[in-house]
Amino acid sequence: MAPEDERAALERSVLLVDFRHTPAGPAWQIEEADAAGVAAHRALRQRAFVEEQGLFAGTDRDGTDDDPRAVTLVARETGGTVLGGVRLAPADPGGPDVGWWSGSRLVVVPGAPHGLGAALVNAASARAEAAGALRFDATVQDRYAPLFTRLGWQTTGATELGGRPHTAMTWPIGRLAALARATKSPLGGLLGGLHLGGAGFVGDDGAPVPGTDVIAACDAILPSMVERDPEWAGWCGVLVNVNDLSAMGAAPLGLLDAIGARDASFAARVLAGLKAASSAWGVPVLGGHTQLGVPAGLSVTALGQTSRPVPAGGGRAGHEVRLTADLGGGWRRGHTGRQWDSTSGRSTAELQAMGSFVARTAPASAKDVSMAGLVGTLGMLAEASGCGAVLDVAAVPRPAAASVGDWVSCFPGTGFLTTDVPGAPVADAGPATTAVCGELVPGAGVQLRWPDGSLTTAVPGPVTGLGAA
Repeated sequence: MAPEDERAALERSVLLVDFRHTPAGPAWQIEEADAAGVAAHRALRQRAFVEEQGLFAGTDRDGTDDDPRAVTLVARETGGTVLGGVRLAPADPGGPDVGWWSGSRLVVVPGAPHGLGAALVNAASARAEAAGALRFDATVQDRYAPLFTRLGWQTTGATELGGRPHTAMTWPIGRLAALARATKSPLGGLLGGLHLGGAGFVGDDGAPVPGTDVIAACDAILPSMVERDPEWAGWCGVLVNVNDLSAMGAAPLGLLDAIGARDASFAARVLAGLKAASSAWGVPVLGGHTQLGVPAGLSVTALGQTSRPVPAGGGRAGHEVRLTADLGGGWRRGHTGRQWDSTSGRSTAELQAMGSFVARTAPASAKDVSMAGLVGTLGMLAEASGCGAVLDVAAVPRPAAASVGDWVSCFPGTGFLTTDVPGAPVADAGPATTAVCGELVPGAGVQLRWPDGSLTTAVPGPVTGLGAA
């Protein structure tokens, strides 16, 4: 090897990197603007969009500037000077936040460092998703559309603003499809050939026991959750199983539990939560198994009874989709954005009223909202029914403390999806709220319908691969 080649090879070697010296980063950073930052961004906007480009007459200010939910992100150099900024907010400044946000007023100073505009776009996309947005749009001058395309944005149409051509674009938010893939997509391959539930039942929350009116259900709680929050894990072991029976229209008969714990004191904490929930719902623990000296684990089996089990696969194209959910309570401590606790403060009468809702309504199909979230669960119901689904985002009952993105992807405590012909009667659900929020349609997957009538794809196809009932 020639000396110059050997030197080049040595310089490329990771072993020769001098980690004592931190590589120089950009001389600017992006942050959420304070009042001074907002004012600086508005000054940049005025100069660029009004004075130089003539896109607006007099001022570019609009209703979004007066929306208290609006967020301005600015890029500041190390000395504090604002080099650029971007604004984002709910698409309707005067309306409720339905998970549809838009970005606007992207501007940078002349001669701004390379990559600053792209960094602001990426930061705005991430901030919109953090706010629970499931749709994030922008109207971009045509000359800047290639930048957005390189960053992963998709073109949705063409328009004109201030007499200049613009491109309507959207940032693809894939959290709902990713959740469905992570939680349910392996099931088809894993469970093929088992003929689960018998004829007419595929992907249901419980399984009819052949030759009887008994429904059996079983759920395991994540070991990490058992380890971190054992009392809550015990409570949820009952909650999820009672929900599974309720979604089948079955009245709970009893529970069996299997507990793994490192010692007796830890097992006692799991059992304390399980006992409290058993008492709250009025469902006895019939027996079980406890193993000490092992990693934390909990599995609960529930038995229920009904002569008319409600299948998940009973839906048909044209059916209304209804959500019945308890909007009381709040995020479980340590599980914000993932688990909504609507049950621990309810009375036995309230819990039983919600639990018997499906049985008293007798819909064509039903499924309880669980780990796949509202959209993923709707996708499973539609798949079992041999069709697709459309969810009207603005019509979904939702607690004020939860963003749309979190609410449709979390475990909501008590939540049931039901479908039936339009106008079918619905029983009283106690403290829970019921609303029509979509319909089953020909095809597959789940689409979200927005207040402007447009549709976006949330789940592109079948969720489980188990097929139709």
